[in-house]
Amino acid sequence: MNRLALAFSLSLFLFFNLSTNAQDNKTSGDDASAVRTTVTNYIEAYYTGNAALMERTIHPHYHKHKIHGNIAIREQTGAQLVQAARSGEGTHLTEAARTEQVTVLDVAGNIASAKLVTPGWTDYMTLSKLNGEWKILSVVQRIGD
Repeated sequence: MNRLALAFSLSLFLFFNLSTNAQDNKTSGDDASAVRTTVTNYIEAYYTGNAALMERTIHPHYHKHKIHGNIAIREQTGAQLVQAARSGEGTHLTEAARTEQVTVLDVAGNIASAKLVTPGWTDYMTLSKLNGEWKILSVVQRIGD
């Protein structure tokens, strides 16, 4: 009888443990999808000059570092990025130059990392979940080769 109770208890434990892991994986997958959407919206806002969309994708403490060969590192705040979108900085790019590849590198709790590759630059991003929404907190941008 004790063996039967032990086997039953072990079965219940394994069942609930697997169920919990499946829920965690679903949440992680949902978060990865939301991170991908945020990064895609960010680059689309730049390409189309949509300042309102750009503002929705970035964290209030957004900061970017631009690294371009031997040129001194340049920095950009969130307000400067929104203004760049508003002024249409990225709208002059051709369709061929508007391609992108988004890779979600990691999601851990309320922090995520992603990589955005375009023909002209690569952005390495850190995102943070703010009020249930993923926002881009920081970017290190490598321009060119």
